[in-house]
Amino acid sequence: MTAVALLVAVCCLGCVAAARQLRRRGDRWPHRRDAAVCAGGAVFVTSVVAPWEGWPPFTGHMVTHLGIGMIAPLLFVLGRPVTLALRALPVVPRRRLLSCVHSRPAALLVWPPLAALMHSAGLWVVYRTPVMGAAHHQEWLHTLVSVHLLVSGVLFSFAVLALDPLRHRAGFALRGAALLAASAAHGILSKSLYVTGPPGTTFAAADLHLASYVMYYGGDVVGIVLAVLLGRQWYTAEGRALVRARRAVDAGRYRSRPAAS
Repeated sequence: MTAVALLVAVCCLGCVAAARQLRRRGDRWPHRRDAAVCAGGAVFVTSVVAPWEGWPPFTGHMVTHLGIGMIAPLLFVLGRPVTLALRALPVVPRRRLLSCVHSRPAALLVWPPLAALMHSAGLWVVYRTPVMGAAHHQEWLHTLVSVHLLVSGVLFSFAVLALDPLRHRAGFALRGAALLAASAAHGILSKSLYVTGPPGTTFAAADLHLASYVMYYGGDVVGIVLAVLLGRQWYTAEGRALVRARRAVDAGRYRSRPAAS
């Protein structure tokens, strides 16, 4: 996992360098996006390298899961890395990236229902099968699980917020429904862990209870942030549509006025 954390840190530094390049040539790129990417990298690296050994084992694992699979992905998506790359890359790489982003496989991966399913189903597989118990003894499996949490979290946040260019942007209702379904699945899983730990593990009851609280309320906070951001997008889009409709009505009234004699 140290290599993965190093790769994420390098990617974050690359985003900052690309944003600086844009500003040097006179393009606008909000500093808050740099801050989001750097914060996401900090959360990810801290989740991986922090000394969680002093914590109850399952609680420490759950804090790591929350950082890697939910908080860091949301911050990365808020940084709009795809838009940044499309604006900073030379012409040929930019065209290749754009064709990749607009491809059917990419559109399928960020289709909200599928992204929600991959994100939620992955968690159920990790915590309701012997995967987690085996991951504690096999480093490669632990790394694979962590990478899945990161990638599925990024795809899910990307699908819900749809901030970067997409081949087809799903409607607000579909994105909201996917967020609601994923939040419900996450809440049910966390409640089940309060009662019974993952198969193949022997965590103490107090540790299970605290970890389930972290998962439940931490997931709720991230879900609420996603819902607020999505609601703001929806409100803004409806306001713009209303303005366009009013302008069309006003233009129609102007054209229908009788010409002055």
